[in-house]
Amino acid sequence: MTVLTTGTRKAAGRDRLSPLLRLLILTQLAFNVGFFAVLPFLSEHLGQAVGMAGWLVGFVLGLRTFSQQGLFVVGGALADRYGIRPVVLAGCVLRIAGFAWLGYAAQTWSVICAVLLIGFAAALFSPAVESEVARQAVVHEEQGGSRTRVLALFTVAGQAGAFVGPLLGALLLSVDFRTVCLAGAGIFVLVLAGHAWLLPQHIPGRERVEVRGGIGPLLRNRRFLALCCAYGSYLLAYNQLYLALPAEVERAAGSQAPLAWLFALSSLLVVTAQLPVTRWVGDRLDLRRSMVTGLLIIAAGFAVVAAARPAGWTGTAGLLPAAGLVVLLTLGQMLVAPVARAWVPDLAEEGRLGLYMGALSSVSGLIVLVGSSASGTLLDSGLPVAVPWLVLAAVPAAAVALLPRPAVTGGGPR
Repeated sequence: MTVLTTGTRKAAGRDRLSPLLRLLILTQLAFNVGFFAVLPFLSEHLGQAVGMAGWLVGFVLGLRTFSQQGLFVVGGALADRYGIRPVVLAGCVLRIAGFAWLGYAAQTWSVICAVLLIGFAAALFSPAVESEVARQAVVHEEQGGSRTRVLALFTVAGQAGAFVGPLLGALLLSVDFRTVCLAGAGIFVLVLAGHAWLLPQHIPGRERVEVRGGIGPLLRNRRFLALCCAYGSYLLAYNQLYLALPAEVERAAGSQAPLAWLFALSSLLVVTAQLPVTRWVGDRLDLRRSMVTGLLIIAAGFAVVAAARPAGWTGTAGLLPAAGLVVLLTLGQMLVAPVARAWVPDLAEEGRLGLYMGALSSVSGLIVLVGSSASGTLLDSGLPVAVPWLVLAAVPAAAVALLPRPAVTGGGPR
């Protein structure tokens, strides 16, 4: 009994997070609370209060996505060059300014400028934080801990923030949208102050490199680009929660009211099950097998809807396949998302982890942009009802063939 207790304590000690990792994981929680307190209510505000046409609202939301995901590679390169502290602090300042500006913006040009500022802020601080979490996860693994557990905790923190943020925003919306924006800005003021105090000026082991000279080797890195494409297929599948799923819920229930419950189910699953799933898989599968399993589970989720769709069920029975899709897609996400980030350090060029983490988001975001247009066309194509869902199932299944072999092939599961 004493031996077992001592071994358990040693294992717990090896898996204890460093103060820097705890700070960065809490950072992700705070980022998402502040962001999602505002974002879910932006579309209605632009259409109702500002009076924008529907196409213009969509254009503004698309600009926000582009200024964020599309420029992640820029933020990652800057983090490699200047370190994460100045990049994170600059991103927080821009996010504070963007939210405050959005709260008072009443004209189209003003709204667009505020939204671009909000998006570019995340393009600075997100890849900086993500790359350092990935690098610290490798250090944690070298000390006997689990790399994927660190990235799983990071995912849980982000999902918890995405769950709490809208609740806070809905509460403040009873005052007005400006109050919501100022509250979001206030959260980032606290984040800025905390990081100015706690984030080290120099992190041991993180050497700074010139911005120039990194893109060429990245574009020639076939194994990394293959990972980007596979990860992009997962993000494209996940994006169907906002494209294909609402249409299916509307068909089955006659309204989109059940969507809120399905999204809540997804968030609850990630918050409660991510760490147990990661622990169970980490003892059995390496990085590649984890992603293979996750992608195939996601494909199975779309196959469930494809199998049920010809029956034309409605009501509660009609919502069951949609719920099955959400559960399987979320389970696949638990396997794919942390593992993909954990894999990047094995594929990145020395000293350019920020660039590669940013590129992972930018390349996969471009895939989602193109793929979402294609999937939207597919859903409206008039083909037999099961065909679009079968095609959506084939995308993550086919992405399995793109996954590179792990850099380390010997030993046990990672």
